[in-house]
Amino acid sequence: MFWKFDLHTTSHIDTLLEKEDVTLTEVMDEDDVLQECKAQNHKLVDFLLRPQCMEDLVTFITLEPSTDVEEKVKYKYPNISCELLTSDVGQINDRLGEDEKLLMKLYGFLQNEPPLNPLLASFFSKVLSILIGRKPEQIVEFLRKQEDFVDLMIKHIGTSAIMDLLLRMLTCIEPQQLRQDVLNWLNEEKVIQRLVDMVQPSQDEDRHSNASQSLCEIIRLSRDQMFQVQGSSEPDPLLATLEKQETVEQLLSNIFDKEKNESAIVSVIQILLTLFETRRPAFEGHMDCPPGMSHPSFSVNHSILEAVRPRLKDFHQLLLEPPKANVMKTTWGVLDPPVGNTRLNVVRLVASLLQSNTHSINTELINLNTLGVILDMYFKYIWNNFLHIQVEICTAMILAMPPAPTDIQPDTEQENARESILIKHLFQKCQFIQRIVDAWSSNEKEQAEGGRRRGYMGHLTRIANSIVHNCDKGPNGPQIQQLISELPAEDREKWESFISGQLSDTNKRNTIDLVNTHHIHSSSDDEVDFKDSGFHQDSSLQQAFSDYQMQQMTSNFIEQFGFNDEEFADQDDVVDIPFDRISDINFSLNTNESANIALFEARCKEKIQQFEDAGSDEEDIWDEKDVTFAPEAQRRPSSGSTDSEESTDSEEEDVKRDPFEASNPSTDDRMEVDTVLTPIDTFLNTSPDCDGWLGTSVASPSSTTPKDCGRPKAEEETASSEQRSITETVINGSMKETVSLTVDAKTETAVFKRFTDKARSSA
Repeated sequence: MFWKFDLHTTSHIDTLLEKEDVTLTEVMDEDDVLQECKAQNHKLVDFLLRPQCMEDLVTFITLEPSTDVEEKVKYKYPNISCELLTSDVGQINDRLGEDEKLLMKLYGFLQNEPPLNPLLASFFSKVLSILIGRKPEQIVEFLRKQEDFVDLMIKHIGTSAIMDLLLRMLTCIEPQQLRQDVLNWLNEEKVIQRLVDMVQPSQDEDRHSNASQSLCEIIRLSRDQMFQVQGSSEPDPLLATLEKQETVEQLLSNIFDKEKNESAIVSVIQILLTLFETRRPAFEGHMDCPPGMSHPSFSVNHSILEAVRPRLKDFHQLLLEPPKANVMKTTWGVLDPPVGNTRLNVVRLVASLLQSNTHSINTELINLNTLGVILDMYFKYIWNNFLHIQVEICTAMILAMPPAPTDIQPDTEQENARESILIKHLFQKCQFIQRIVDAWSSNEKEQAEGGRRRGYMGHLTRIANSIVHNCDKGPNGPQIQQLISELPAEDREKWESFISGQLSDTNKRNTIDLVNTHHIHSSSDDEVDFKDSGFHQDSSLQQAFSDYQMQQMTSNFIEQFGFNDEEFADQDDVVDIPFDRISDINFSLNTNESANIALFEARCKEKIQQFEDAGSDEEDIWDEKDVTFAPEAQRRPSSGSTDSEESTDSEEEDVKRDPFEASNPSTDDRMEVDTVLTPIDTFLNTSPDCDGWLGTSVASPSSTTPKDCGRPKAEEETASSEQRSITETVINGSMKETVSLTVDAKTETAVFKRFTDKARSSA
């Protein structure tokens, strides 16, 4: 967006470009030259498009800088030139991609003798890559005219930037038909065979590594493309060439028919592992291919296995006699020889071959006793977990895989067809059970003497559990049970004692949570009942207020919660805002628990007194407010707040008419609150139990007794110190009613009283 909308500030480049004799290097010295170019500054782009400037830019990224230049600025102009040419400006791409003279100058970089300058090679590769993406037809046509292009690419394959350029040609060319043409062209140029020739002992390690990586990426990219474009009528010619038996045989011949070279051997094994890659699920215990996935990319090509099978003896020999490696000193001892990268990769190759579950491969491994050698390495190199995990994978696959299909017809040898020759070999020839028990006992003995727990014990536990699991539930369960029953009596007893004792105890220890997470969970998932939060029973007022806070909030409350925009306006213009929302909050409290609760209920039912004259002709501020005075069991619209559930003398009051009900049910119930300061105002300001609650009291219709009704108001105000009394006058329609609340702290009772004076209703 920065470049699109031209949000940058004015640049000094515009002034500089007005000079007639300005040079390219002067422009490139400007700090914001790249920003201006990406912003497509017209003056700058026109300047860069000059033939001499374009030629100089290409020269900077293809010629070695002078040795006389200071090192820290030696690659300044080549770097800026590369960034300018790859700034993805359409005019620059067009000029560079369509000018054959410039392309030849750029292509000339490949004609240098190896090794190429790696930094300049990265500049060259970056420029040509963006041209391949933006001008594919022109660039492909130009490269195909160069007869030595593939030779030069292979010649410089030891430079990583050139390898990246080769892979870019396989992935970034569109449309599909043009990409297919490029694949066919590269296949005709024998690019696969030439890369294979790079992986042999006579070449250096960089060529081994980059050639191997190129072939691996070609395999993966081609298979991914086949999977994504299943409707393509033409197969990938490069992948087909790689999967040919003669190609794999050539790879193996390069490493076995000549001197042993670890780098070449590891590189070839990496290619084989990529060829053996299948899209089977990698999670533990699932060995089958997903339903419906019969695409060729999901299975190993049979020709590859046929090429590898005769060379299994050579791989087996590598396990016994790996390339010479230096003695390795470790914190616990000396490794002579160490496992080494070669043997580790051979074990990985064996694991991949076992996954193919091919009868001929399995038979050859058994005849060579390759599994026995791998188990020997497992128990010898007790701290190499890279080796341990590969051995565990091998044993888990052998135990879980069904028997490999054979060329023998199923109806001729049904019994033999149901048995796995690998499992039989593992339990009988390799003495799998005995070695596990002996290794476990040896480890316990060392630990008892103060030694360390061996590094393979965790993997050994999982291997033993795998045997137990597959013996009970695996496809080869009956065979495993039979083989265990055929063990010598002593070995069988040791195994049974081991799985019921040491293994079981280890599994129990491994399943114990190090941290008790029973009470550790997200607070957002909790349904916290704050009513059980431990309030003291004597704190009745706090408990009542907590109950009020946790009551169900209605949508009306939520909408009214918070601040209105108009509350931040001039208060002279808005005089009736502060307590609008609070008047709609209805809640009820039980008044028969204590005097404090009764007093709290009375305060909560108060309406905030509005500062206006009661006799004013203005519209009643409570017109739009429906306030309920009915008991909670049967609430109905009225002019007050919600009543409490019951009072101390509810039985007598139940038969009486609600004293606050309007005399004429056909008219709206309106309540006018006397604005004259009453005794309740004084009480609210002085009561220690109701700090902070100010306003006018509107009492609920709690029960009263006849003898209380005739009590004069003066007597109520002079009650004993054990009682507190408050009164309020309420105008309801044509009646003026005086309501009083008497709270007796001694008896913990609250009594509401009222008397009506119709004669004074006009006051």
